[in-house]
Amino acid sequence: MGDEAAKGGVIVPESVLKKQKRAEEWEETKKKEIDEKRVKNAENRKLIFSRAKVYAKEYDEQEKELIRLKREAKFKGGFYVEPEAKLLFIIRIRGINRMHPRTRKILQLLRLRQIFNGVFLKVNKATLNMLHRVEPYVTYGYPNLKSVKELIYKRGYGKVNKQRIALTDNSVIEQVLGKHGIICIEDLVHEILKVGPHFKEANNFLWPFKLKAPLGGLKKKRNHYVEGGDAGNRENYINELIRRMN
Repeated sequence: MGDEAAKGGVIVPESVLKKQKRAEEWEETKKKEIDEKRVKNAENRKLIFSRAKVYAKEYDEQEKELIRLKREAKFKGGFYVEPEAKLLFIIRIRGINRMHPRTRKILQLLRLRQIFNGVFLKVNKATLNMLHRVEPYVTYGYPNLKSVKELIYKRGYGKVNKQRIALTDNSVIEQVLGKHGIICIEDLVHEILKVGPHFKEANNFLWPFKLKAPLGGLKKKRNHYVEGGDAGNRENYINELIRRMN
């Protein structure tokens, strides 16, 4: 050691050498991960763009087909009856005063724990029976493409590790729903609107929408919509209410 120091050599401890080597390896790994992520993001952007294009074309064709069928029916002197809706949007409009425990339980199952909370639901016998029980406390109807898009884009939050995360990035959606082929917000909108095969997973991922009090207020919460009130089924008129609450 004395001879080496005399020759002017610098002795570097082995622990420092190991630390330097480890830091270099980490840096190399990190650089590799960043490059892989950049390539993946570029591919994802192309895929998302192409999917959005396909969805836009599908929505456009569907609208044109509906107009054609209505014109054809009118020309023949009849009426075109639209197919039954597959999707519902439910908004809670009343609090918990004098509420039956079973009704409260159903509202909890529907994830409507607060006033002006909203959720999407698939139309089937079970959900319609539940809605019949809680009808005085909620209003619901059939949302259109514009309503679904506006709700998810403006007030959409996802459930990631039981936490409420804003949908500001497609990676949030891909992280949870990527295994079901849903990698971006347009995929999510399409899956919800069309009530696709993974509707349950997509809907559970979405946190219940926290809407504001409707602009212009409600008419009469205690009465049914057909009686000039607000509760119950308002079919396509739910879209007008969503505009006022979004």
